[in-house]
This record gives sequence, C-alpha cells and structure tokens, in this order.
Amino acid sequence: MVKINTELLDIAYMDRIVVRNLNLSIPTGKITALVGANGSGKSTILKAMARLIKPQSGNVLLDGKSIHALPTKEVAKQLAILPQNPTAPDGLTVNELVGYGRFPYQSGFGGMSKLDLDVVKWALEVTGMTGFKDRPVDQLSGGQRQRAWIAMALAQNTRFLFLDEPTTYLDMGHQLEVLQLLRKLNEDEKRTIVMVVHDLNHATRYAHHMVAIKQGTVVSEGPTAEVMTENVLSEVFGIRADIVKDPRTGVPLCLPYALADEPVAAAAGK
Repeated sequence: MVKINTELLDIAYMDRIVVRNLNLSIPTGKITALVGANGSGKSTILKAMARLIKPQSGNVLLDGKSIHALPTKEVAKQLAILPQNPTAPDGLTVNELVGYGRFPYQSGFGGMSKLDLDVVKWALEVTGMTGFKDRPVDQLSGGQRQRAWIAMALAQNTRFLFLDEPTTYLDMGHQLEVLQLLRKLNEDEKRTIVMVVHDLNHATRYAHHMVAIKQGTVVSEGPTAEVMTENVLSEVFGIRADIVKDPRTGVPLCLPYALADEPVAAAAGK
C-alpha cells in the first residue's frame, strides 16, 4: 500500500521559514482535512507534499522514496493536485480538459490510446460530467467547472488526490455537490484525498482525519472528533466555540460565539 509522509520538513519563502520540522503522515484510503487560520501554512504544506514547492530541508516521501528525486511522470501517475481557482484556455471543452489528465501516460505525438479514451470516459461518468463533455469549460457553472477539474485529476488515475480549498467561491449548493463527490470517490474508488478546508464543519462532516495547523506547526491531528475541541479552536483560530453533535450524523460541529481574548462576561452578553 503506497504511503505519503513528510520527515523534518522545512519550507521557506525567500529567507523566511514558514513551516519547520514537519513530520506528517497521511492516512491511506481516508479523507484528510488540513485546517488553520489564514497564513497558517496549510496550502504551503499541501503544495510541498505535491512537489509544487521544493522544501528548504527535509523530505516528502512517496512510498519511502523522496518525491523530489522521482521522475515527474512517475509522480504524476501517483498523485494529482487541484490548486485554488484553476483556469482553462478560452473555448477548451470539458472533454479536452479531462484529456489533459492522461498526459503522464503518453509519449511522443501518438495521441491518446484506447485506454486513455476509456479512462477519460470513466472520469466524466463518475463526476457526472458526461452530458457536458462538449461544453466549453468557461461556460459552466461554478460547481460544474469544479467537477470538470476533478474529472481531469481523476483521469490521471492516481492513488492520491490533493485539493486546495475545492469549495472556495462556490455557493452552498455547489459546495455540497463537490464535497459529496469527493466522499463518493473516496468510498467507491478508495482514493486517498487530502484537502485544505476553511469551513470546519465541512471538515468534520466529510473528512476522517484532521490536521490543525498554526504558524507552520501541527497543533493537533487525528480523527476529527479528537481534533475539534474548544482548546484546539482557541489556540489555532483564536475563537471561543461550543462543540455540538450534528443531529443527523453525530459528528462534532463548531458554533463560534466570541474571540478567545474577549472577557468571558462580554462574550456571554452578546
């Protein structure tokens, strides 16, 4: 079973270290949510693990091998990443976009094989995008566009799928559409999914594992119910919150009511 983890990872922008001595192991076959305040380093960690950023020191290990020492195409066959707000050239169709996911498996100018075409067809079907395959990407709704990009990532046929804030700028309906798709992919296709999430309640509803990050350091990690605590929320986000159980699923939900540094009496009076 292929694993991905970091060892003593330091990540720097110019001369400023933003992540230090990170040791993080991603549970295989699970959905992991990286959470933290703006600027905490969660997107930076995701990019480093996906080989988009080269660390200053330490290693990202893919099945025990340094990810930066592996050939690019080999990494692309194991790991796909969907960055924030990806853009496609004007007029590019959904089918063409998804076809780009087969690039790691192609050589020369031979075009796509029957296997490539079958995988593209499958990726469109599993994401519910078959009916939109001839539609230009720039003419899709927000939720449809995000599903098209996820289909492209799926066409890479990787074990790991990394997503940086996949629901940003989507309305509530489209957010649920994307998150339910990711959960289905995890359950049906056994994909290991790592996603940066802003909404803590989305994290607890859709992830099995949570990593809470502050200033490039892991404050807490583990099953979502163990990480979503009043103390962790106070330390990581600087808030006071009640933790209640979702009446439908039993997962913990966060109900913030004050900043952590507010006097208790003032917070209670609001």
